[in-house]
Amino acid sequence: MTLSNYSNEDKVLLAVDCIIFGFDKEELKILLIQRDFEPEKGKWSLIGGFLKKEENLDEAAIRVLHHLTGLNDIYMEQLYTFSKVDRDPADRALSVAYYALIDIKNHDSSLLKRESSKWFNLKDAPNLIFDHNRMVERSLARLQRKALSKPIGFELLPTKFTMRQLQKLYEAILEKKLDKRNFINKFNSLDILIKLDEKDMSSSKKGAYLFQFDEEKYNSKVEDGFSFKL
Repeated sequence: MTLSNYSNEDKVLLAVDCIIFGFDKEELKILLIQRDFEPEKGKWSLIGGFLKKEENLDEAAIRVLHHLTGLNDIYMEQLYTFSKVDRDPADRALSVAYYALIDIKNHDSSLLKRESSKWFNLKDAPNLIFDHNRMVERSLARLQRKALSKPIGFELLPTKFTMRQLQKLYEAILEKKLDKRNFINKFNSLDILIKLDEKDMSSSKKGAYLFQFDEEKYNSKVEDGFSFKL
């Protein structure tokens, strides 16, 4: 096909939408934005925008995320391309979805550039526009699969955390309660945690020991994988 023949082809918009998960020591949350334009003005949406001619997809996702939230240097992963013909009532548009993981404590809400941006507990999130609910479902399923085959937490937890916070994170992702003893034994067997001589005194008088991930061993487990069956 020569360049001159391209003019006869259909033109299709290409969007990027970002599913941003955050953890606040207790709950898995999602960052949403209230639309200030039609279609679906006033309704809740994922953070998104359109690909520019000079960008690749990763660059577009990073730009959109920074423009609407002020966030930089966070973990992002391409998820899936959504291409249903009538997915956007305004025009024919495909969307490539990305999901991002952040520790909310390290990204205070004051960083959000839009007043219409808001964190929601994932289980209490409002209904979203277009096919954005499906995007969230797919990203959570991806995150759940990863949690069972690779360590999760480096991006979502603070640098120092308690074993309870780690377990709460896994329970939030997997959407089920986990046996405390089995969970601790499993993580100890992975040998990716460093127990510190510090305690978190906020939860009880006795306090709870703080841990850190051993970054080298953690990254090795990410590469090699494991089976996290509880």
